[in-house]
Amino acid sequence: MAEATPNAQLRAWREEADLTRAEMAKMINLSKNGIKHRLTCDEERIRRWEAGEVKWPREPYRLAIKDVTHKNAEDLGFVPTKRARPSDISPTKVDSITNAPRPVKLVKGEGEDDVRRREFVGLTGAALFSAMIGDPAPAEAKDLNIENLATALVDYSTPADGPIDLESLVSAVSTAKRNYQACRYTQVTDALPVLLRKLRAACALLHGDDRLRAHALTAEAYHVTASILLKQEDKGLAWLAADRSAQAAHASQSPLMIGSSSRIITHALMDGGHHRAATDLARDAAERMDADLATPSADDLSIYGSLLLRGAVAAASAGNRHNSAELLDEAAEAGMRLGHEGNHMWTAFGPNNVLCHRANIALRFGDAGTAIDYARQVDLDKLPINERKATLLLDTSNAFLMWNQHDKALHILRAAGELAPEEITGRPAALRLVRDILATAPISVRREAREYAAALGVQA
Repeated sequence: MAEATPNAQLRAWREEADLTRAEMAKMINLSKNGIKHRLTCDEERIRRWEAGEVKWPREPYRLAIKDVTHKNAEDLGFVPTKRARPSDISPTKVDSITNAPRPVKLVKGEGEDDVRRREFVGLTGAALFSAMIGDPAPAEAKDLNIENLATALVDYSTPADGPIDLESLVSAVSTAKRNYQACRYTQVTDALPVLLRKLRAACALLHGDDRLRAHALTAEAYHVTASILLKQEDKGLAWLAADRSAQAAHASQSPLMIGSSSRIITHALMDGGHHRAATDLARDAAERMDADLATPSADDLSIYGSLLLRGAVAAASAGNRHNSAELLDEAAEAGMRLGHEGNHMWTAFGPNNVLCHRANIALRFGDAGTAIDYARQVDLDKLPINERKATLLLDTSNAFLMWNQHDKALHILRAAGELAPEEITGRPAALRLVRDILATAPISVRREAREYAAALGVQA
């Protein structure tokens, strides 16, 4: 006899059907609604249902449960937390990415724009409210000067002799990092060719500790270069830059720099479809750091945690849910040990960054609802860099689009564009999202989507 839990009926049905939790999860995924909504039910989800930890599953799961059991959710012991429309995104008591309270009821006489603005505040927080005021301004889409960057990457000429100002190089690399994290990609790309040439000369001409320092700076500069190229989906040049970063890191003899450059190598491997190799590299690099660090500093924890996050994303891309969850949990522990949101070693690592990655990974597994739930838990104001904020908003927009909530997907996409214009105008992936929203938008959203796409120069 099943124990008395809020959802004891569900367990009783499963036991009567002689199914394990894993078998039932598979049946749900392969049911009519499981396939339609691309569900990713697993044994842990069944356990949580049976234990009463989830009072009312999301609608796609309720429909799939009915497909399998031929019973309504209420008949299996689930209890609705509220009577909501199917389009409601969650029965939670808060309704924003920033975990802010749900907006108050609208007073009589407010127009459609007022309703949308209030809804937008509820979705993305008051700090991004300006993104929904007025018509979308035409975006200035600048082509990044990738050719000059390519020329610098394949420059094997002998550096010219001359004085090396190491402190100015430190400042230039820091500026490049800050501009990248602020999503000012045009400025970064314009500055990198000259910077890479100067760093190459410094590595060739300096000696002793100054040369080691120059190698560390070079590793950082190539890391930025590879990151820009990955956003541009230029896989060949990105791999070249990532490899240069790793070589310079090893030449610097700094374990921190070696760990940091392992992140970009992992990213480049994953971008090339080598997900298992990327997972193994990130895990191995993190394990080496963990073994060597008895009393880790904030820099150590940040690099270690970031490697785990990168490995978790790679594992998710390979479809390995277990490895991904394991690496995410280890990263969360590192975030708790760090205890704050920081940008040590340019990682933006911290508990909120872990939540951002949980949202991204849920999206990779096709679980849009879970992605949105994680995104709601993130405090945008505490994320230290705009690049991370914009990436989270793009993931959330994708999740709402997957859920056929085109109005919310568009509003959050516009928020990302307001916060970091070049993250939208300068990234092929973001522009594809604009096209997807435009191509599938219902009549109620189509005009707004068309106007925004036109402002970006995007055509369906």
